[in-house]
Amino acid sequence: METKSIQTFSAVITLGLQIGYSEDSYSKEYLINELQEYQKQRIDESGVYLSASVTECDIVLSGQNEKHLKLEFINYPKFPLEVEVFKKEIIKLGSHLLHKMKQNRTVIVFPDETIMLEIDEAIDPRI
Repeated sequence: METKSIQTFSAVITLGLQIGYSEDSYSKEYLINELQEYQKQRIDESGVYLSASVTECDIVLSGQNEKHLKLEFINYPKFPLEVEVFKKEIIKLGSHLLHKMKQNRTVIVFPDETIMLEIDEAIDPRI
């Protein structure tokens, strides 16, 4: 058995399933389809592999209680990237999914930085 070790670096993107602040929402399967299409595109174009763990969660703030999906990434030793490349690729993916999922904003959490991507300054009226 072989072992391979690289510097640990991870990222988490959390995306709402509600379209904007409407009553309409996306399914987990829709997001996974969008994610897989993007992954295939990055593999074909640049040889970038971004393996994701997708889990369901709720974001709660005051009167808001919205279903979200949490996408967790590691700098996978089989397909390692330089940390700055990894971060850049995760931010590009977050921006892509933000637009596809018609969200106003999302947050990407890295071990050394939290980045908010925002399209619209509007706040959920339930907050």
